[in-house]
Amino acid sequence: MKPHTVHIDRKPITFEQLDALYARPLAVTLDDSVRQLIRESRAKVQALLDSGRVIYGVNTGFGKLCNKRIGPDALGQLQNNLIVSHAVGTGPPIPPELVRLMMLFKIKSLAAGASGVQPECVDCLTALLNADLLPVVPTRGSLGASGDLAPLAHMVLPMIGRGEVWCDGAARPATEAMKKKKIAAVALGPKDGLALINGTQMMLAYSAAICVRARRLAKHADLIVSMSLEALQGSIRPFGADLLALRPHAGAMEVGENIRRLMADSEILLSHANCDKVQDPYSLRCVPQVHGACRDALRHATQTMLTEVNSVTDNPILLGDDAVSGGLFHGEPLALTLDYLAMALTEWASISERRTYLLLSGHDGLPTLLMRDTGLNSGFMMPQYTAAALVNECKVLSMPASVDSIPSSLGQEDHVSMGATSALKCLQILENAETVLAIEMMCAAQALDYRLPVKPGIGPRTALEALRKSIPHAEEDRLFGEDIARALAVLRSQDVLRAAEHATGSLH
Repeated sequence: MKPHTVHIDRKPITFEQLDALYARPLAVTLDDSVRQLIRESRAKVQALLDSGRVIYGVNTGFGKLCNKRIGPDALGQLQNNLIVSHAVGTGPPIPPELVRLMMLFKIKSLAAGASGVQPECVDCLTALLNADLLPVVPTRGSLGASGDLAPLAHMVLPMIGRGEVWCDGAARPATEAMKKKKIAAVALGPKDGLALINGTQMMLAYSAAICVRARRLAKHADLIVSMSLEALQGSIRPFGADLLALRPHAGAMEVGENIRRLMADSEILLSHANCDKVQDPYSLRCVPQVHGACRDALRHATQTMLTEVNSVTDNPILLGDDAVSGGLFHGEPLALTLDYLAMALTEWASISERRTYLLLSGHDGLPTLLMRDTGLNSGFMMPQYTAAALVNECKVLSMPASVDSIPSSLGQEDHVSMGATSALKCLQILENAETVLAIEMMCAAQALDYRLPVKPGIGPRTALEALRKSIPHAEEDRLFGEDIARALAVLRSQDVLRAAEHATGSLH
C-alpha cells in the first residue's frame, strides 16, 4: 500500500487527514518552522541546567523519587534507565495501525516546541515510522497518568537499541531491523526519555481510530436502518423534518435527513401508504433519537480527540525561560469521552439487534426466520444469537473505567484516569458493533429480496445490489458464519456505503 504523506507544521491535524491516513503506511516530513521550535526548546533545557536549577525528571529522580538529585555526569543514563524500567507492559501487542498513530501523535506533540527533546530524538522516531518499523508494544500496563508510560516506553525502546519491531510481518530485534534500514539509535540526553514516555499517545491512538471507524459506522447504521425499514414496511413519518424540528438535536436532524434521502423513490413506501398500522416498534420509530444521540456522543468524543492530537501532553513543560511541572499528561479528557462513546456504540449495536429480531419474526408477510422452508432449515435464527451475544458483551464492557483510580508511585500519583483501559474496551465494543450491524445488513437484504419486484428507495436498492455481489440470497441453510464474515468485510471496506452515497449523495 502506498504511504500517505503527512507534513507536520504548526497547523492542526484534521479529522479528514486522520480518516485518509488510517491503517496506511505513513511518510512523515517536518516543516522547518517546527524544527526551529524543537531546537529552541532544547536550548532552554540546556540553559536551565547551566543555571544550576533543579528540574523534575531532568536532574532528579521520577515520581516519588523526585527529591533525589542526579549528578550532571549521569543525566543521560537517567533517561535510559527511565525507558528501560518503564517498559513493563504485558498482554497481546497493540495492532500496527494503532502503533503508527502513537508514533505520529508523539512526533506532533514534540514538534510543538514545549518538550525540550534533542532534534535527533524526533528524527529517529520519524525515520522508524517512515520505514514502517513499528515497535512491538503490549496493550496492558498504562494507568492513563502520567500518560501512557509503559506503552510509550515500549514504543521508544528501539530508539535506544532495545526492544522489537514489526518487520516483514514478524517481530524482530530492533537493532537488526534498524541496521538493515540504516537507522541509528539515539544517545539520550537530559529530558529526552521523560518527554518521550510522558503523554497520552496510546489512548489517543485508540481514540482516533475509534472515532474514524465510528464515523463510518454511523453512516452505515443509517443506511442499514433504511434497508430494515423498507423490509419491515415501516413508516418514514418519524423521520420527517417538521417533526424532528420540535426537538432539534443535531444528531437526530442528521439521521432524519439521511433516511429521507436514502428512501427517496421508494415503491415500498407507496405500497403501504394508507395501511391501518398506527405505529412501528421503537427500534424503527425512535431511530432518529437513538442513532442521533449516539452521533452527538461521537461528535463530542471526536472534538476532544482532535484537541488532544494537536496538544502537548508531557511534563515538565518549557514555558518562556522556565520549566513548569503540570498535569498535561493526565488522561481524564480521553478516558471520560471513551467511556461515553463506548456506551453510544453499545446502543448502536443494541438497537440493531432488536431490528434483526424483528426481521426474523414474520413481520408483515415476511417468512419466519427469513426462509420459506423452515423446519428442515433453521433459516437466519442463529445469526441473531450471535448478535445477541455480542450486544451482551458490549453491555458488560460499557462499565466505565474512568470512575476507578488506583494510586501509584507510592502516592505521588494518587489519582489516575485509567483511560487506557477505557480505550481497549471501547475498541472491542466498536468491533462488536460493526459485526452486529453487518448481521442486520445481511438479514435486511434477505428480507428485501422477498419484497421484490416492488422496489425500495434508491439507497436500500443500491445497497442490496452491492451486497449481493458478495453474499447471495439463501433459500436453504448454509455456513452463515461465512456470510457474517463477508458482510463484516463489506462493511469495513465501505463498498456498500460508497455505492449508496454515489446514488444518493454524501450522507451526514
